This record gives sequence, C-alpha cells and structure tokens, in this order.
Amino acid sequence: MEFRPCIDIHNGSVKQIVGGSLRDYGDKAQENYVSAQDAAFYARMYQEYGIKGGHIILLNPASSPYYEKTKEQALAALKAYPGGMQAGGGITPENAGEYLNAGASHVIVTSYVFHDGRLEYERLENLVHEVGKKNLVLDLSARKKDGRYFIVTDRWQKYTRTELNKNTLDELSSYCDEFLVHAVDVEGKADGIEEELASLLGGWGKIPVTYAGGVHSFDDLRLLKKLGKDKVHVTVGSALDLFGGSMEFEKVLYLCRAER
Repeated sequence: MEFRPCIDIHNGSVKQIVGGSLRDYGDKAQENYVSAQDAAFYARMYQEYGIKGGHIILLNPASSPYYEKTKEQALAALKAYPGGMQAGGGITPENAGEYLNAGASHVIVTSYVFHDGRLEYERLENLVHEVGKKNLVLDLSARKKDGRYFIVTDRWQKYTRTELNKNTLDELSSYCDEFLVHAVDVEGKADGIEEELASLLGGWGKIPVTYAGGVHSFDDLRLLKKLGKDKVHVTVGSALDLFGGSMEFEKVLYLCRAER
C-alpha cells in the first residue's frame, strides 16, 4: 500500500471539504480546513519526501468566477513538482495537454467520459488518443444508491447509470493506467472507510487503484490494507495533521511503507 497525497483546490485555496457537500451553485462546500499555504508549498513538500502519484484536484467548474485562481494554483503546484503528481477537474482532450506540459504525470478524468450520465466510448477513445493510456487516470468515484455503488460526476453531484463493479473495472482498465476512487459518502467526514467499496477494489487489483474517503485513524489504514489485500493505495485528507487533523504525516508514511 502506497500513500498517495492530495491537494484539493477550491475557490483558489487549498482545502479539505466534505465531498458530498460540494455545490457548483454559489461555489459552496462544507469546509474542514482551509490552508494558509498555497498548492505549490504542498507539492514541494511531497517532492522532498519522495512521494509520487498524488492528485491535484480543481474543485471549481470552468464557469466559476474562482476557476482561474484555482487553475493557477494547480499549474503552479505541477511546475513545483514536475512528473510527481496527477491533475484532475474539468479535464478534456482540449486542455489535457496544458496540464501534462505543466508537469502532470497523468490527467484524471470522469465527467468528460461519463457525459450526461452515460459512458461514451467515443469520448473515451478520443481522450486516450490525445493523451495516451499511460498518462490517463479514470476517476471512478462512487456513491451508494439502492444498495449498489454508482459512479458520480460533476464534482460528485450527478449519478451516472454505470455501476462500479468488477465488470466495469475490467472493461475500463484497458483504457487507462490507474483508477482513482473516492468513497464520496464518507469523503471528508473522517469517520471510517467504506469497507464494502475497499473490499471490492482489493478483490480486483489488476491495475493501480487509489482509495480516498473516511480514513481517520491508523486502524483505518490497517483495515484498508487488509480489505484491499495490499493492492489498494490510500489518500488521507482531513484527518492528516497537514490539514488540521490528528494523524501525523510522517507516521502515516512510515506505516504505509513499513507494512507493505
């Protein structure tokens, strides 16, 4: 299990939010932490510790008056740590090159591919053609509905018709290098992981998968390692001391590295 850091940017600031609270209207979100540091500060820190594969997420839509400030922060972080982090949020074939040229190792995509709630293979194939499979991460963040997990888009506000299961993972793995999966119902709540979802990802494990959502203790990390069968990487957000939480950053690194 690798630790995969995050830099979430909303309204031009690095934040930790409750994922399910995000709303485009009024650029609102329930905030757990707003950093006094910029995104490049965190990118340089992750570089100093030799941590790769983390993600920078733009949480404002392009229509937001805050979008340019958020994008500016993201690009500065990528330039601070070339090749060390991934970038997501409003990525399309038209703008993906800007983030890759700025230093992103991968671009992370959901909404462009799952357009209007449907998985559109023509869009997916176009994206792969433009950026290359080795530079693409598909974000399959999910919420539970009627007892099943469905992929959600548009900053986790809209359900798609696509269920997140082993068949979907099998099908989409041929188009990308990695998956990123936020357990949206527990994201930002620091109240325990989504065990069923972690088990699903661990029982699959054919390409790298990063799980995010609900980690609030070192016991959670150990549980994720067990349920994920040591195949699932982890992001810790609001619970990390870097973002106002109680989990010590260096101890998290040690546990992830020592218990592989």
